[in-house]
Amino acid sequence: MKTIGLLGGMSWESSVLYEELINTEVREKLGGTHSADLVIRSYNFAEIEALQTAGEWEAAGTRLADDAAKLVAAGAEVIGLCSNTMHCVAPAIEAAVEVPFVHICDAIAAEVHSQGLTSIGLLGTQFTMEEGFYRERLEASGLSVLVPSSEEQQMIHTVIYEELVQGVLNRSSHEDFLDAIDRLGSSGAEGVIAGCTEIELLVSEDDVFVPYFASTEIHARELVRIALS
Repeated sequence: MKTIGLLGGMSWESSVLYEELINTEVREKLGGTHSADLVIRSYNFAEIEALQTAGEWEAAGTRLADDAAKLVAAGAEVIGLCSNTMHCVAPAIEAAVEVPFVHICDAIAAEVHSQGLTSIGLLGTQFTMEEGFYRERLEASGLSVLVPSSEEQQMIHTVIYEELVQGVLNRSSHEDFLDAIDRLGSSGAEGVIAGCTEIELLVSEDDVFVPYFASTEIHARELVRIALS
């Protein structure tokens, strides 16, 4: 089993979910007392959020890339970035390490294609929904990507940063997210991607009536697959 290096803490709520999913998958694959071999860099998310808000993406990329290299120096043989939004700096991380970097969009695209879908809805932070780094990566695989209206994007972004990353789960926000998903379905989306790791804390597969692609679960499963290959 290869050692998995995780860049986490963005936020810690979803990073804890990553660790749980990865360790559970390893135990299911190997049995007995097996668990994952992990090296983790967990950030103070307030510092990363400040860089996001200020648009200091280059500085954020440098910081994550430097720490990815430190994870490799500590023994990591596979790198996973535990944040959809911060995949905007994935090229910097990939350039800093010689071990496999498991891109979350590639894992999701493969899962969507495996179900025979071609049109997919995307929920996430405004960075993820508006910027091209995420949608274009999915579209390059042959998918058509739909996003909510600008008003819904603002609502989703606000809930993520003012509630979910702070561990707050509100019923009204849950209903607002389901309404946004329903409208994506009415617009032609055959399924929906929870393109922010925290969204899975609020909306589960059982809540929706279209295929639901939980990015954290899919990414964690792919990290384990590569670690065990």
